[in-house]
Amino acid sequence: MSVPALEAVDVTRVYEMEGVRVEALKGVTLTIGQGEYAAILGPSGSGKSTLMHLLGALDRPSSGVLRVGGRDVAALDDSELAELRNEHIGFVFQSFHLLARTTAVDNVGMPLMYRGVPRPERRERAVAALEKVGLGHRLDHRPNQMSGGEQQRVAIARALVGEPQLVLADEPTGNLDTRTGEEVMALLERLNTEQGVAVILVTHEPDVAVRARRQIHIRDGLVERDTAA
Repeated sequence: MSVPALEAVDVTRVYEMEGVRVEALKGVTLTIGQGEYAAILGPSGSGKSTLMHLLGALDRPSSGVLRVGGRDVAALDDSELAELRNEHIGFVFQSFHLLARTTAVDNVGMPLMYRGVPRPERRERAVAALEKVGLGHRLDHRPNQMSGGEQQRVAIARALVGEPQLVLADEPTGNLDTRTGEEVMALLERLNTEQGVAVILVTHEPDVAVRARRQIHIRDGLVERDTAA
């Protein structure tokens, strides 16, 4: 039996802000299997962004158990957590987070640099990732020389270059027009079906969420509804 891509058991996240206690998550339990395609959705302030940060190992829960690729996040120090993120998870953000003065191929190769992969191999793998997303002809272009849709595809290639088990996409179509957003969604769906990469979309848009095979609705820091249940 394969290890789940993600597993959260009664996970909470509490913030202390100027003496005020804020319960962003109040006890979330869910499992994301290998190769699953799920959407997490909810209104602003529901806790979905906090949950995404936890599932992406960008933060630790206040209580409960969170396992990423079978590893308990609470048992890892900061360097081990960074290594887990780099090797297990690919991130796609609404605002792309590309380095402005860096070419597409070098932006994509960045995660491999942190692994210590030699430059020739980094470039080879980055080129292959860009070709997968249809940008083999834009290798040496910088972000300001590309459209928003092309930049998002570079971000997807960067997420995939390390061959992660999971891609977390935070509002991946939020800065794109309708047609370009459709192209990006179709690309993520092909990666899921053809390569078996687990994909989690975080969105507030029902028409984006409904494309996933599973919808996890978050409200007031709790799972309100999960179509897998």
